[in-house]
Amino acid sequence: MNPPALVALADGSVFEGRSVGSTGDALGEMVFNTSMTGYQEILTDPSYAGQIVSMTYPHIGNYGVNPEDDESDRPHVVGFLMKQCCPRPSNHRSTQGLIEYMQQHGVIGVEGLDTRELTRRVRIHGVMNAAVSTQELDPDSLVSRAREWSGLEGVDLVKDVTCQEAYEVGSGEAKFHVVAFDFGIKRNILRRLVAEQCRVTVVPATTTAADALALEPDGIFLSNGPGDPRPLRYAIETAAKLAESGKPIFGICLGHEILGLALGAQIFHLKFGHRGANHPIKEHSSGRVLITAENHGWGISSDHLPDCLEVTRLNLNDGCVEGIQHRQLPIFSIQCHPEASPGPHDSYHLFGHFADLMKRHAT
Repeated sequence: MNPPALVALADGSVFEGRSVGSTGDALGEMVFNTSMTGYQEILTDPSYAGQIVSMTYPHIGNYGVNPEDDESDRPHVVGFLMKQCCPRPSNHRSTQGLIEYMQQHGVIGVEGLDTRELTRRVRIHGVMNAAVSTQELDPDSLVSRAREWSGLEGVDLVKDVTCQEAYEVGSGEAKFHVVAFDFGIKRNILRRLVAEQCRVTVVPATTTAADALALEPDGIFLSNGPGDPRPLRYAIETAAKLAESGKPIFGICLGHEILGLALGAQIFHLKFGHRGANHPIKEHSSGRVLITAENHGWGISSDHLPDCLEVTRLNLNDGCVEGIQHRQLPIFSIQCHPEASPGPHDSYHLFGHFADLMKRHAT
C-alpha cells in the first residue's frame, strides 16, 4: 500500500489519497483538466507552472510515457491528482511508467482521490489556492497553509519557463522566417510552424521589438505560457511596438492575451478556466464549430474591445472570446491551442493562415 497523502483547498475541504509520485509538499493553484488522454503533454506544458492539476478522467497512466510526447524539457505542474494511476502501462511506445516518471522529475502525484467532488468544488467556488503533501498530514495545518499562500495573481511566471538564449528550429531552406517569443512555448507549436515551411528563431520573453525586427523575420509569433498576463509589461509593450511594424503577428493563449492588452483590450479572470481537449468554439468566418484544446484562466473581455479589433471566434460553453483579429493590420490571435497535443486537430489550419499572411505581406 502506498503511503497516505492529503490535498487541502482554501475553502477548508480536505481530500485523502495515496502518494504515487515524488514525496514532499507543495502549494499551488488548484485546477482541473477534462482530457481523457494526454497526461504527459499536460505535465510538461509550461502553461501549468505553479498549478496543481486534477484529472477528471478516472484512469490515468495506462499507456505510460515516452520522450517524444514531452512538450518541454521537464514537468511544470507542482502536483498531479488522479482517481486511479495505472501501475503497469501497456503501449508499444511506452519507455517508462507514469509513477516512475513523476518520481524521477519531482512531481507530487496523488491517487485515490474523489476527483469528481474536487472538480465540483472548483466549479462552484472557482479556482482557489491549495496544498498537497505526503509529509504534512494534519488537515487543519494544511488548510491554513493553502489559505495563507499569496497565490499566482500578479506574479510573473514567464521568467521561470522562458528560454535563456535564442535558438533555431527548422531548415534554412524554409519559405518563411518566424521570430517566436517564448513565454512557455510548446514543442508541437514549433512542429506545426515548421510543417508550414517556417524556420523559427525562438527568443527569450524579454527580447525587445528592435532586437526581434533586427532578425528580419517574415512574421512574429507570440507563444502560450503560464499565469496572469498583467505583470508582463515588458511583453505587452514589445507587442505594441511589433504591431506598429506591419509584420504579420500570430498569438496563441497567453500570446493572445498579451496581444489583446497591447492593442487596447481588457482581460478578466475566469471563474475556473478552460482546461481540456473537448471545448467547442464557433469560427465566425466559416460558421464551423471546432473542437479545441484549451488551457487558460484569463480571457479577453468582449465588453471592452477597441474599435481596431474584431472577435473571430467564441467559446460555445460560456461565450468567452476565443479569437481576435485586427481590422487593418495582418494581426490575429487565438485563445485555444490549435497545435493540440493533447487534443483534436480542428484548428491546425490557423498555422496555414499565418503562412498565407506572411506570403501576402512579404517585403
